Amino acid sequence: MIVTPNYHFNGNCEEALKLYQKAFNGKLLMLMHYRDANPKDMCIEGLSDREKNYVYHAEMFIGIQRFMFSDTTDEITKGQSISIAITFDCSSDVKNAYNILIDGGRVIHPLQETTYSSCFASLVDKFGMRWELMTENKC
Repeated sequence: MIVTPNYHFNGNCEEALKLYQKAFNGKLLMLMHYRDANPKDMCIEGLSDREKNYVYHAEMFIGIQRFMFSDTTDEITKGQSISIAITFDCSSDVKNAYNILIDGGRVIHPLQETTYSSCFASLVDKFGMRWELMTENKC
């Protein structure tokens, strides 16, 4: 299991990435925009040209720690601009954690396969903590 901080922005993620690269000598590993997303993951129809250029998914190493970043088209609730991404070995582990954490919580993204994850879900638990649950491998 891998634990990764995941930062969420209101359209200024790419600007933040440049700042973090400069401040921390961050090594950008991946940068995908909404326009690059697989249509099965996200429908970009109806998005403005500006929103199509939002960061869909980015990864950066700061020191030896991996961080994930993204923009959202929905306004981020204060205090929920950071989540913890838990990367499991198997989708069954993702589903188990999701089923436990969703009790009394709120779904942001239901269980689904995405461009960067074979099993992904995002939620806020009953305590207000935001979680991204995922696997990078099919199992």
